[in-house]
Amino acid sequence: MSRIFRPTITRRAVIAASTALLAASLAWPAAAQDLKLTIGYQTVVEPSKVPQANGDYEKALGATIDWRKFDSGADVIAAIASGAIDIGYVGSSPLAAAASRELPIETVFVVGLIGKSEALVARNGSGIASVRDLAGKKVAVPFVSTTHYSLLAALKHEGVDPKSVQILNLRPPEIAAAWERGDIDAAYVWDPALGQIRTSGEIIVDSAKVAEWGAPTFDAWIVRTEFAEKNPDAVTGFARVTGAAYDDFLKNPSAWNNASENAARISRLTGAKQDDTELLLGGYVFPSLAEQASDKFLGGAITQALTATSQFLKEQERIDAVLPDYGKYVSARYVEQAALSN
Repeated sequence: MSRIFRPTITRRAVIAASTALLAASLAWPAAAQDLKLTIGYQTVVEPSKVPQANGDYEKALGATIDWRKFDSGADVIAAIASGAIDIGYVGSSPLAAAASRELPIETVFVVGLIGKSEALVARNGSGIASVRDLAGKKVAVPFVSTTHYSLLAALKHEGVDPKSVQILNLRPPEIAAAWERGDIDAAYVWDPALGQIRTSGEIIVDSAKVAEWGAPTFDAWIVRTEFAEKNPDAVTGFARVTGAAYDDFLKNPSAWNNASENAARISRLTGAKQDDTELLLGGYVFPSLAEQASDKFLGGAITQALTATSQFLKEQERIDAVLPDYGKYVSARYVEQAALSN
């Protein structure tokens, strides 16, 4: 008759097993905190600059974040295409151009619809009083940016041939320097460069008016698809923190006035004048976290806007082709999950 083996469970074995389980349970949060990501931001004045300044993203995601400042959306797109950053802040024009090139990216949060926060400014004494006066003038703008798109749309609306204008490709800091030297007659840009040049110039048109002319623009956060697939909880957490800042601003705008600590933090991070905070925040239409997934934004309108922007860029010979569908470059899943857990 064969002998049945009955293992003997000793007190020492139980203690050892319990210790191993405890160590494993403690190791999981530590592993989660090993997440490292790189985020490319721009110096636009908007609510998420406050949690960035406060370190709230690091706390919520349990991650180490390398924040890198960029001067234009085109630079952000180049960095995300190379894998140098995981999440990036871009405008609708460079986003449409990137999607048209079929880069592996997703739009995961709409910062806001751009209004008076971006504008075309003419230098005092330049002889420019309207968009039609730009012919023969030197106008600076960051190429493949929302302001570049708005400038071209304004020229088209006013019947001005872009080839008649000396359009110079300069980043915002370069625009401020060129303006100071007297090298340019006008510029279409955002803050802090906008605030610097308008002290000796006049706003000819802003992006709120260009939107009325049929060419709306917006800013958004995008993510590399590979990073999102591997770290969906991190992207959801990012959307949750960002959305909380927007909701706080929308519910209590007085806490973001020029004299507030929020304004001070934004000023230190962006370089914009603290006394301009209210004005600059008022230059956007910010959606709440609950609105992000609606058909007004990631649920439909953003895909339509990318299509329309791409068609215009193709017409202006800025991109080679327009895709039949831009839906794969827009995702509402992360804001939906963030709203449920908020």
